[in-house]
Amino acid sequence: MTAINHLQVYKFGGASVKDAAAIRNLRRIVETTAPGQPLLIVVSAMGKTTNALEEIFDLAHRGHDYEAPLGALHDFHAATAAALAPGAPDAGPLLATLGALREQLAEVSADNYDRQYDQIVSYGELLATQVVAAALGAHWLDCRPLVRTDRTWREGRVDWATTRAAVAAALPPLLARGPVVTQGFLGGTAGGLTTTLGREGSDYSAAIFAYCLGAEAVTIWKDVAGLLSADPKIFPDAVRYPEISYQETIEMAYYGASVIHPKTLKPLAERGIPLRVKSFVDPAADGTLIHDCQHPALAPAFIRKTGQCLLSFESKDFAFISEENLEVIFGALAQARLKINLMQNSAISFSVCTDFSERRVQQLLALLGGQFRTHYNADLTLFTIKNYDAASIARLTTGRELLLEQRTRSTFQFVCR
Repeated sequence: MTAINHLQVYKFGGASVKDAAAIRNLRRIVETTAPGQPLLIVVSAMGKTTNALEEIFDLAHRGHDYEAPLGALHDFHAATAAALAPGAPDAGPLLATLGALREQLAEVSADNYDRQYDQIVSYGELLATQVVAAALGAHWLDCRPLVRTDRTWREGRVDWATTRAAVAAALPPLLARGPVVTQGFLGGTAGGLTTTLGREGSDYSAAIFAYCLGAEAVTIWKDVAGLLSADPKIFPDAVRYPEISYQETIEMAYYGASVIHPKTLKPLAERGIPLRVKSFVDPAADGTLIHDCQHPALAPAFIRKTGQCLLSFESKDFAFISEENLEVIFGALAQARLKINLMQNSAISFSVCTDFSERRVQQLLALLGGQFRTHYNADLTLFTIKNYDAASIARLTTGRELLLEQRTRSTFQFVCR
């Protein structure tokens, strides 16, 4: 591992680069909080660009016309770049990337949805980083030859040895000359194809680079005051955790807390690299420090995941659900790429709560239909209360129809309509 003294890794998400004003604010943060320090800046797609690219790709995949949303995407990025450099914007690299996107869309077919998804949706980060790098006068770096993954499309698994070697060779000489801007969310295969690291995976990208370079700290810049006990848009009385341990944060992220990507903490914890969550609206505020620490009992954390599906499997011959049955069900879930958020079994049935995807659920039903009776409910919500007490359970469950509930020593979860 190559360590760079006092290296900071900053990650800016979509909200912090959503338009020209936001990028100017990013520039002020960089200039005032890390002057003269080695700085790697990991950037997500601008605003709702990933959603727009998903819509464009879906249209192309189904053979429908996508010119209107593609034109809007083109105009948005070009206008943002022009607003940041009104004198003589260098539109060449940006236009070349937009042209490459158009060419790849023309080649989209009805085959291999996930592989093609990664090739198209990745353009959000490529475009955003070009705009931000130009605004900062920083070096633009394509992360895809460095962050090596396997061919697990839409959730690439990192080849750590190859990635460490590539990052250690490429980054130190660039960082010695000034800030470097690169993409979050993206990786690449040995064959040169683009992969993505999972939705909201830019946090994970920042951790990968920090791990490989022995960074002093990682800072994630958000539109909230730090790591909160709940989404303040849903729970106005949410409180900020001034500091919190890696373990507590990993569990919250696993259950769906939206501030941190679930895979982010492990590489940082292994190297003892602290993670700060700070507000780009108020950069001087304390935020939250996530590190190896002990702290008293925390306020209950409320985590809400919408778009859930509750699937139940029953053996057709009324036999008990055995380990052999579970092996078949888990294998089918893995093949359909459906992640389990909650599971529970009874004598003759087994139920799981997953993120809903009509295409993936139908694939699962086809795989298991011959052996199990399967039924499901969609459009559900999964609530998790970490560090629950009686009052917090009553607050969320009163007046709701609970389809499934489960509790451990510190966590209470339930699925409802």
